[in-house]
Amino acid sequence: MINDKISIQERTRKFASRVIKAYIELNKKHYDDAGKVLSKQFLRSGTSIGANCSEAEFAQSRADFLSKYTIALKEASETRYWIQLMIDNNLASEAKFTSMLDELNQIIRILIATTKKLKEK
Repeated sequence: MINDKISIQERTRKFASRVIKAYIELNKKHYDDAGKVLSKQFLRSGTSIGANCSEAEFAQSRADFLSKYTIALKEASETRYWIQLMIDNNLASEAKFTSMLDELNQIIRILIATTKKLKEK
């Protein structure tokens, strides 16, 4: 488990690194076009979470910050979807993605709490 005291930017960067490593492993297998597309979507959305959190660090306004975190939240949800779809279709082992899904769910909770608090202000 990753330390709860690190910033969301650092946490999502580390998560993106895990996504890249998982993508490399997935692509060592010889998938059909569907498997290649799903793994590419997983890579795209999984790395986009951190990119949006990183952009938010230097947001021009509160609205811009909220927008970046909202996009990061959507990308996190999409990443969870691609992981589940790969597991459901036997392209990935659920056991190999359990800790990644746990971390992703924690990131989602942080992003929900942050966006909710910003919307209240």
